[in-house]
Amino acid sequence: MKDLNLPEPIAAYFHADSQGAAAVARCFTRDGVVLDEGHTHAGPAAIEAWKIDASARYSYTVTPRALEQQGRSYLVTSTVAGNFPGSPLDLRYAFTLERGKIARLEIAA
Repeated sequence: MKDLNLPEPIAAYFHADSQGAAAVARCFTRDGVVLDEGHTHAGPAAIEAWKIDASARYSYTVTPRALEQQGRSYLVTSTVAGNFPGSPLDLRYAFTLERGKIARLEIAA
């Protein structure tokens, strides 16, 4: 895999994804939002709960493959492999950054 040179908040998110829910929540602004699987998770407590739930349901790895910048937003296409239907699959992570943290993350197929 080539080096994608991910912006620091995004690189921190993918690293934190394997470190636990609290580490993931710390990557976001105080009013950060995650949209995943049709649900919205707003604020640190909700983001941490989302990560706890996802980790309890699935074991997975994420490998970022491509990066596109669109203004303040970054689109990271990643291969996700694990114990879920359709594995492996490519997911698109759309990040909006603010003040060195993630303000919004939308995960979609």
